[in-house]
Amino acid sequence: MSDLPVGLTPPPAGYADWLADLKGRIHTAQQRATLAVNRELVLLYWQIGRDILARQAEQGWGTKVVERLAQDLRAAFPDMKGFSPRNLKYMRAFAEAWPDEAIVQGVLAQLPWYHQLALLDKLPDAESRRWYAAKAIEHNWSRNILVMQIETRLLERSGTAVTNFPTTLPRPQSDLARESLKDPYRFDFLGLTDEAQEREIEHGLVKHVTEFLLELGAGFAFVGRQVLLDVGGDEFFIDLLFYHLKLRCYVVIELKGGKFKPEHLGQLGFYLTAVDRQVKSEHDNPTIGLLLCKTKNKVVAEYALGDKTQPMGIAEYKLLESLPPELQTSLPSIEQIERELAGSDTSTEDDAQ
Repeated sequence: MSDLPVGLTPPPAGYADWLADLKGRIHTAQQRATLAVNRELVLLYWQIGRDILARQAEQGWGTKVVERLAQDLRAAFPDMKGFSPRNLKYMRAFAEAWPDEAIVQGVLAQLPWYHQLALLDKLPDAESRRWYAAKAIEHNWSRNILVMQIETRLLERSGTAVTNFPTTLPRPQSDLARESLKDPYRFDFLGLTDEAQEREIEHGLVKHVTEFLLELGAGFAFVGRQVLLDVGGDEFFIDLLFYHLKLRCYVVIELKGGKFKPEHLGQLGFYLTAVDRQVKSEHDNPTIGLLLCKTKNKVVAEYALGDKTQPMGIAEYKLLESLPPELQTSLPSIEQIERELAGSDTSTEDDAQ
């Protein structure tokens, strides 16, 4: 018996491809419509905030005008949310923080209003707000992920690992590789203390690979754990192997449970050579190594990298007890991160829309 609904004939040749194309175009149109609505809303809120600022400055209107304006706008637009006194004050703060309309139109209008509030609440200056706004747009962060990246100080950690990339990689790949690493890495989501052993940490990172990839940053794709390399009949195992989609290269990550020692780089370099000869294709760039250790002496790390011809980086990792107390209470749980990556964002409030 046919599965077709009553009255429908079988589709003609090529119909399925055409339908798939139509679905794609409709989805794209829906996304553009949503972005257009968001853009207009953000610009409207900025203009309202600018007007409040101007009238308070030029005509001496007091803060009570915000309460009156909220009441009048709600009466005029009863079906439209976002005209609470609190949100009007945010509009004023938004316009005060971003006096240049070109920046609002060109960059900030690409982010939802909730992202704007997070930038205002969590960051003290325009430079850091602009950096996080650009990252949120580039990586399509939800509001909760944006807040998490701010609270774990992503800006301060990005591009700070000790590397030899400037001398071992051509530009601009060396710049992109440097920006792809951070120091320190936060592994608080593992729930492990500083006493945890290397294998325990390694197992936890693979078990919670979604959170690990989020901490590593955009572009990293997980290949495997304890990846076997057969070299001359002897077996060797790479702790963690990734592929970086933007750098177009494999990334070998080795974990060390103690303080960095120069001899660690000899083992890492051996793995890079083996991956380059056995795993990477002719279209891949040279493999990069990242050594993660509990602590390091920066000067020793720089000296150890000084004569190395393979691209390597050295960074610390921090477990739960290594985090400042104020961050331990503010970081989201694993469950919250998983919900965020699944596209859920439940942190909205009616009076801030």
